[in-house]
Amino acid sequence: MGGAILHGVLDAAFSSKASDFIKRRPVSRFIACTKTAPSADRLRASIPTEQQPHIQVMSSQAVPVQVMNHADIVVLGFKPFMAEDVLSAEGVREALAGKLVISLLAGQTPQNLARIIREGSTDLNGVNSTNPVIVKAIPNMGAQFRQSVTIIETPDEPIPEHMTEVVEWMFKQVGEIKYLPQSQMDLGSVLVGAALAAMTVPIEGILDGCVAEGLKRNDAMEMLLGGLRGLSAALESGIHPAVLRESISSPRGCTIQALLTLEKAGSRADYAEAIINGTQHLKKADK
Repeated sequence: MGGAILHGVLDAAFSSKASDFIKRRPVSRFIACTKTAPSADRLRASIPTEQQPHIQVMSSQAVPVQVMNHADIVVLGFKPFMAEDVLSAEGVREALAGKLVISLLAGQTPQNLARIIREGSTDLNGVNSTNPVIVKAIPNMGAQFRQSVTIIETPDEPIPEHMTEVVEWMFKQVGEIKYLPQSQMDLGSVLVGAALAAMTVPIEGILDGCVAEGLKRNDAMEMLLGGLRGLSAALESGIHPAVLRESISSPRGCTIQALLTLEKAGSRADYAEAIINGTQHLKKADK
């Protein structure tokens, strides 16, 4: 996800096509750190020549505390289960003191991340005791194509305006943003992330059915994508899903037969349960 956001921001704000408005940016340079050298090489090779002056790509098997020291803003884009090991490393609290930290870690609250950073410090004299400002933001797979919906947790306390501007600028380059209270962030994370992955299951099933009935998979995908764009437009206009289904279901038609098959299988309840289970899993991780 970190790579997707990076590509999206670079394409939007650091390319020859970037508008004058977008070029008025609060961030002018990035340092991207991967865990392995091959990953760094792949990321470096994927960046267009015109964007390379704005980014340094490196790799580090250890926690890149030196990079955190040099950065004004730190984006946490590793796996959520790694938070304890990364943020409790020696020197991290001092490196992040007073800085804006943007967390992309689902299932990790800003409060828990702050605790890990605080408890991992060896600065017993409190020389660098200023806490970082941690903002949680969860984008989705559309970030690389500038079609993401990023949910941002409403902070418990107001944060400096210039930090808010940075967060909103970054994620507006890759799509839309929406603020949610902490109590809804786990559900929002599942909705913008896991739910989209879950939607690929019925899409693949539809394609399998088309192939079984004699249509080439590529042709079926082309027609299905066109239909999904139309479906999205209809839903965005305010039409309720149930009303939409009813409006295109003719007596003795193929649509009602397909819908009855899905209702008989209990597919709708399965998807509801998938969202509930995913959300409960994140809530347990928060604890």
